[in-house]
Amino acid sequence: MATLVQPAGPFALGTFSTPDGEPFPGLLANDRVLDLTRALDWAPSDVRAVLERWEEILPVLHSLAGDDTLDWRPLEGLRVHAPLEPRQIFQSGANYRQHVIDLEVAHRSPDDPRTVDEARAEIAAVMDRRAAEDLPYVFIGLPSTIAGPYDDVVLPAWAEKPDWELELAAVIAKPAHRVSVKEALEYVAGYTIANDLTDRATVFRRDMPAIGTDWLRCKNAPGFTPLGPWLVPAGSIADPGDLRVTLKLNGETMQDESTKDMLFGVARLVSYASQTAQLLPGDLVLTGSPAGNGIHWGRLLRDGDVMEGSITGLGVQRTRCVAETSA
Repeated sequence: MATLVQPAGPFALGTFSTPDGEPFPGLLANDRVLDLTRALDWAPSDVRAVLERWEEILPVLHSLAGDDTLDWRPLEGLRVHAPLEPRQIFQSGANYRQHVIDLEVAHRSPDDPRTVDEARAEIAAVMDRRAAEDLPYVFIGLPSTIAGPYDDVVLPAWAEKPDWELELAAVIAKPAHRVSVKEALEYVAGYTIANDLTDRATVFRRDMPAIGTDWLRCKNAPGFTPLGPWLVPAGSIADPGDLRVTLKLNGETMQDESTKDMLFGVARLVSYASQTAQLLPGDLVLTGSPAGNGIHWGRLLRDGDVMEGSITGLGVQRTRCVAETSA
C-alpha cells in the first residue's frame, strides 16, 4: 500500500498499477489517481511518453487535475512504481560541500600525517576552488538500477559497505544539447527523489590507482536507485536550491541538509552535462548527496534496515534492505 503523502502543487505524475494489472501513467491529485491512458485521447504508454509532449500537455494536466467529474480512483490500494524509466542517468559527484569534506576525511590513508582538522581545512579549500573554477563532476549511471519508491533493495553479497545517498533528481522535459546555464531550467520538467546507493568498498580501484573510481561496480547493481514516489512539476517547486533533503535509517535521522549546500545548482549541472551529451525527455540529472552518509557515521546498510527518504514537496520513499540470498 502506498504512503499517502501529498506532493507540492496541484498535481504530480507517477506510475501505478492495480494488484493484478499492468503499470499505467497516472495523474495524482488529492490522494487520488487518474489513468492518463484513458483520460488523454492519445493514450500515452508511460510517463516518459507524457514528457515527450511536455509543453503541449502541461496545461491539459492542470485542467484534468481540477476536474472532479473524471474517473478518479483512490491512491490507497494502488501499487506505486518508479515514476518513470529514464534512458540516461547523469550523476553528480562531490556536489555537497560538507559531504565531500566528510568523505575525504573518512577515506584518508592510515599514514596521512594531517590531523582531522587540518585535513578538513585543506579539503574545504579544494571545494571552494572547484566552485570558483566552475567545474562540476558528472558521470553516467545505468537505467537498470531504477527501483520503485517502496520496493525492497537487494544488497548484493559482494557489496561489503553498501551506503545510502539521498538526492534531488531533475527530470528532463525536452532534448537539451549545449544549453546555457541561463536557459537550462527551461529543459527541466520537474523533480523527484533518488537514493543513489553506493558500495563504498568498491568506489576506488586499488589495483589501478591511476584509473581512479569504478562507478560501474560501486553504483550500478540492479535496484540501487530507488526513485520517486512522484514526479512533481517544476512550477510547483519554488526554488530547487532551497529544499530539505532528509534520510532516516530505522527511524533515526542520518541526513538532514538543505540543497543550499550544493556547490553547483540544477541549472549548472544540466548545462554542464549538455555540453557533452544530449539530454533526452525523461532523463535524470542527480544533483549529489548531502552530508550524513553511512561511511561518515561508521554504520553501513544491513539486512532488514529501513530507509525513509524525503525532500521538501516531493513526498516520501520508504525502502527495506534485503540481503542477497545464494542461488
